[in-house]
Amino acid sequence: MSLNTVRHDYKISKMDREKHHGHRSFLLWFTGLSGSGKSTLANLVEMELYKKGISTFSLDGDNIRQGINKDLSFAPEDRTENIRRIAEVGNLMVNAGIVTLAAFVSPYIKDRENIKTIVGAENFIEIYINTSLEECERRDVKGLYKKARAGEIKNMTGISAPYEAPIQPDIEIITDDQPIEASVKTILDVIVEKLKIE
Repeated sequence: MSLNTVRHDYKISKMDREKHHGHRSFLLWFTGLSGSGKSTLANLVEMELYKKGISTFSLDGDNIRQGINKDLSFAPEDRTENIRRIAEVGNLMVNAGIVTLAAFVSPYIKDRENIKTIVGAENFIEIYINTSLEECERRDVKGLYKKARAGEIKNMTGISAPYEAPIQPDIEIITDDQPIEASVKTILDVIVEKLKIE
């Protein structure tokens, strides 16, 4: 933190912005292996929230790495910095009164705990998309697992780099044998109640 900066206190609070939007705001963090269905589920959940008049915005791993985080590699320290930056962006969005959906592998427990510290535990909902490595490899939407198995990709989560599954996620979705509509409903059933301003 720079010694030459002073934190600015805004006249309009997060609570004011939530009242303006007509709902609470928080960060929905989708974590899981590549190919688990994080982005697909986040997009479908966002569409349903949008239909209900909820102000939303999605942060996606690939999109972010093409912009704000294009200077980062997939080495462990850069993965940590990637997640830290996203948490800070998510925190700004949540403070703006927007329900923010973030879909990131985010393989390390310590990094996900740090997100919670940045945005506040009361503003953080961890959604674990629990899909087996076998199923993710079968899907291999981006062809990453094939390249990792051939040694063309280093630090591939689940192959040559670890994935630390959440111990007590707020929501766990096991997608291997569950229709996607059921997964979306499970998530919505939990978060719609949390949207209400008390």
